[in-house]
Order: sequence, then structure tokens, then C-alpha cells
Amino acid sequence: QVQLVESGGGLVQPGGSLRLSCAASGRYNMGWFRQAPGKEREFVAAISWNGGSTYYADFVKGRFTIYRDNAKNTVYLQMSSLKPEDTAVYYCGADRVITPLIHGTNDYWGQGTQVTVSS
Repeated sequence: QVQLVESGGGLVQPGGSLRLSCAASGRYNMGWFRQAPGKEREFVAAISWNGGSTYYADFVKGRFTIYRDNAKNTVYLQMSSLKPEDTAVYYCGADRVITPLIHGTNDYWGQGTQVTVSS
């Protein structure tokens, strides 16, 4: 059973930064998704198991960075220049194949962490 544990969410002002972490029970391709109130869950970013490839949704390019520390089996999402529309529950996902992560059809999910961008 793959376990994913997110942390790092919270309240931040517009223009601020926040870093999310997702600790996994093994080494997998991993990604971040988010779901705002009343909206469907959407893909944010993904990274291959060895960190060699990264993928981003257009709306976060240049603002968010996904990276990983394989010694800790942990993936991070560094978020900068945050906007109120970035407010959502952020979910970590994992899969043995990278493509399902990009489409949100991956096998494993974390419990989510709330990010609120507000003044």
C-alpha cells in the first residue's frame, strides 16, 4: 500500500510563497493537483521518479516549481507569486507510470492540504 502524506499548507497573502511537501512510502512518479470549491480537481505539476522530467499546467508555469529529494522519498511544490485564485485543497498523487499523473488517473492519492491565498 502506497502512503502519501502532504504538509505545508496554510494561509498566505497574495504575492507570497509557500512550499508543500509530500512524503511517500517509496519512490514513484509523483504529482500535485488542486481542487477549489465548486470546481473539479485539476493537474498542477508532475515529476518523474528520478527527477529527470517535470511537467506543469500552463497556469503555474514560472510561478511554481516541483522537485524531489529521493533520499527522503519526498516531493516538494514551491509556490511563489501566489494569487487568490490559487486557493484550493492541494493533493499529492503517485503512480508507477508518469502519464496517469498528468491526466489525474493515477493510482494513489494523499489526503490533501489546504492552501488559502488571502489578505
